[in-house]
Amino acid sequence: MSEHKQTENNPQGKDKKMVIAMGSIGLICALLIVLTYQGTFASIEKNKAEALEKAIFKVLPGISKTKAFQLNQDQTFSETNATDPKIPKVYAGYDSIGQLKGIAVQANGKGYGEVLNLLYGYDIDNQKIVGFYVLESKETPGIGDKIEKEDFLANFKAMDAALNDDFTKIKNEITTVKHGEKTNDWQIDGITGATITSRAVGNILSMSSNQWMPLIYKNKKSFLINDKSK
Repeated sequence: MSEHKQTENNPQGKDKKMVIAMGSIGLICALLIVLTYQGTFASIEKNKAEALEKAIFKVLPGISKTKAFQLNQDQTFSETNATDPKIPKVYAGYDSIGQLKGIAVQANGKGYGEVLNLLYGYDIDNQKIVGFYVLESKETPGIGDKIEKEDFLANFKAMDAALNDDFTKIKNEITTVKHGEKTNDWQIDGITGATITSRAVGNILSMSSNQWMPLIYKNKKSFLINDKSK
């Protein structure tokens, strides 16, 4: 019997060839997915870095350049070029003559939809939050996304973020109040119809400011690039 006829009369041989073919196709598809991801990952990360850089300039008015600083295990800061998102970092902003204008801090937490990724600027000398920017949000269009509008951003032009007497935490907790009921500079005037999103911003900033402000204030000299006493 010819080899051709043996193959035709052998269903197991056909099945084996089909399995091999399907496996090869699956392997090729998996390889293409990996190559596509690797090819786009660098571009995605570059775009994120550029967006962050632009946002830093928005939350720290009057700056001309920035430097990244990582938080070390001993609770000090050191300048870094690390891009690993797992390394806790803040971003110092300087004017044209190198004077420190403030620190930009990333903060995130749960919104109405998914995670809110925020950036805010902190004026160390005046202990105020002087800028706010939404890096990433999937809040409800037309409602929750109003946290990106000018009326809401006005809350953060000079928000009180003063520390207590021993500089260990924020003196007055940042909170969100109902729209029209704001009476203090540490309060956020909420958005009508977007209560959950408004409160989420307040909660995120409250937690973040208590975590970062004491450390930043304590280590202020670490950010002074023109400080000759270091």
